[in-house]
Amino acid sequence: MPASRYTVSDVMSHSAIAIGREASYKEIVELLHEWKVSALPVLEGEGRVVGVVSEADLLPKEEFRREEPILPDQLDEASKAGGVLAEDFMSSPAVTVHPGATIAEAARIMARKRVKRLPVVNDVGMLEGVVSRSDLLKVFLRPDEELEEEIRAVIVELTPGTTLDFSVQDGVVMLRGPVRDRALVPLLARAIRAVEGVVDVRMELDGCP
Repeated sequence: MPASRYTVSDVMSHSAIAIGREASYKEIVELLHEWKVSALPVLEGEGRVVGVVSEADLLPKEEFRREEPILPDQLDEASKAGGVLAEDFMSSPAVTVHPGATIAEAARIMARKRVKRLPVVNDVGMLEGVVSRSDLLKVFLRPDEELEEEIRAVIVELTPGTTLDFSVQDGVVMLRGPVRDRALVPLLARAIRAVEGVVDVRMELDGCP
């Protein structure tokens, strides 16, 4: 079955803005504002990622500005309120992804860790770029004609000799025609949905609801 050719390296930003451990609080805020990003990788040495500073890491300085009682579950955040340098309030170890990871893998990491951006690192942890939620959505910009070519290859491989007809409009795939083996229907739908850029799959197949 044709595998998706899209990986993180295809959609990530290769020129990433990063900071060192000694970056000041104000410098970080200025960079976030200037580059319109929500987080910055923290590097040491020749570019190894050791942490990430996000807007959420910076907010405790404002949240705990007043001298109010701190609840037990607020201790970690409150400790960041006194930070001055990036190393004081960065999240470490950083949640990262490799450039060869699939788009789906990166999306799952973002969802599970509740982050908006991921540093992209090589096998030794060196920064190669950054991928964001909006980057992952770029696959849905693929033209319908490009999707058709990939979907046709899927259909030919899974249902050789059939007369299935299909169309793609705005990323939505419509399949029509006879299917000799009903067991192939869910497999076919799953394979087409796996094509990067497909929004949905709809079927009007003979003998199938």
